[in-house]
Amino acid sequence: MQILKNVFILLEVVLLFNLLIFVHELGHFLAARWRGLKVERFAIWFGKPIWKKTINGVEYALGCIPAGGYVSLPQMATMEAIEGKSETPVEQLPPVSALDKIIVAIAGPLFSFLLAIFFAVIVWGVGRPAEIDKTTTVGWVVPGGPAWNAGLRPGDELLELDGHKVSRFMGPSQDSITWRIVTSEGTNIAIKYKRDGKEEMAYAVPFRRETKWYERKALRQLLISSEQDTTIDEVATNSPAAVAGLKHGDQIVALNGEKIYSPDAILHAATNEPTKPVSFTVKRGAEEFTKDLLAEKPLQPKDAKPSFGILSIIGDTNTAALIRITPAEQIKISVNQIFGTLQTLFSRKSDVGPQQLGGAIMIFRVYSNLFDSENGWRLLLWFSVVMNVNLALLNMLPFPVLDGGHITLSILEIIRRRPVSAKLLQYIQTACAVALIGFMLFIAFFDAGDWIRSSAHKQQDVPIVFAPKK
Repeated sequence: MQILKNVFILLEVVLLFNLLIFVHELGHFLAARWRGLKVERFAIWFGKPIWKKTINGVEYALGCIPAGGYVSLPQMATMEAIEGKSETPVEQLPPVSALDKIIVAIAGPLFSFLLAIFFAVIVWGVGRPAEIDKTTTVGWVVPGGPAWNAGLRPGDELLELDGHKVSRFMGPSQDSITWRIVTSEGTNIAIKYKRDGKEEMAYAVPFRRETKWYERKALRQLLISSEQDTTIDEVATNSPAAVAGLKHGDQIVALNGEKIYSPDAILHAATNEPTKPVSFTVKRGAEEFTKDLLAEKPLQPKDAKPSFGILSIIGDTNTAALIRITPAEQIKISVNQIFGTLQTLFSRKSDVGPQQLGGAIMIFRVYSNLFDSENGWRLLLWFSVVMNVNLALLNMLPFPVLDGGHITLSILEIIRRRPVSAKLLQYIQTACAVALIGFMLFIAFFDAGDWIRSSAHKQQDVPIVFAPKK
């Protein structure tokens, strides 16, 4: 049954992912027909066609490399590395004006933008699951880590990082703590926080873990996590938690009399050596009581560290709440996100580089996860808004092969009052096409590696088994 479910998810992802490509290329196609340009081929995916059909002189094809698509327009610029050799020599075709080229080039991003608005209207109507990550309270600080050494402790409320106000912990938005950490550029990160109603400053030197040559370079971290609920979902049979009578729904509010803000505190207390009994303050309904637990090393897995046997924590229960954001606000959020990413990417002082970008495999993976999650279809629609805005804006970059490159060349043609040499243009386009394909493969290498390592890690998960108690 699970296999059938995975097949359906795969088909849904493929259809939606290629809808984005189809609509973008449809913009180029319709504009080219409107302006009278010769259209040789309308292709979804690259490479040798696995299916093709010619209708009214236009070849419609499905390529064998599942990434992107194109409309072959020899009067615009030939790109043999991607589209193959043109059937009609450019010299035999009537020239087209620079304005026509600009209209055709801009039509693709325009259609992507219109599709983004279409999805945004739907999201506005059906609602988007509320973002539960609206806290900036620190739940856990790794002892001896950058934030710990700077003086931060669990329970501190972060207000600003490097002078930028923050309103959430995770996510790619520019008001998140994670974003401000990974995009920071100085040696220290200036942190304004509130403790016991008093505002204070801390200066943390970020940490970067070592990575292998085949892994993405690690980004900056402060080794902190957000405040989280500590309500027990499941305990392991024969574990210290089970023997103490802890059960589903119990909330751990303190350890050894000290309030906790994250399940990480429980994990740390279990593995902290030397192992000592820990007093748990537990809230069960209106009742509050204490239990002393001594962490125990499980029989399985063999390399497991001492544990109390609390297998999982109940997630936030507010995810069912829906919020409705206007299409204009959704587009604004998406635009700010892509401009923030580009600004960081091209900054000389930033640790964020092209290696951290995601390609088709990562996008495919995100869509798969959203399809398989609760309320995933709503999140998927929201992600499609972001994706289409990104597709529109990135294609407007002034790089040959991209739509922005065509527009730049057309503007240059207007200024020079004559087009760029067709032979020179072919060399430029082909070289840039090869570079673009190489870059896509470069990103795909890291995307695939992340996916494989993540899947292998899940397969290696072994149930925790404690020794039977007499």
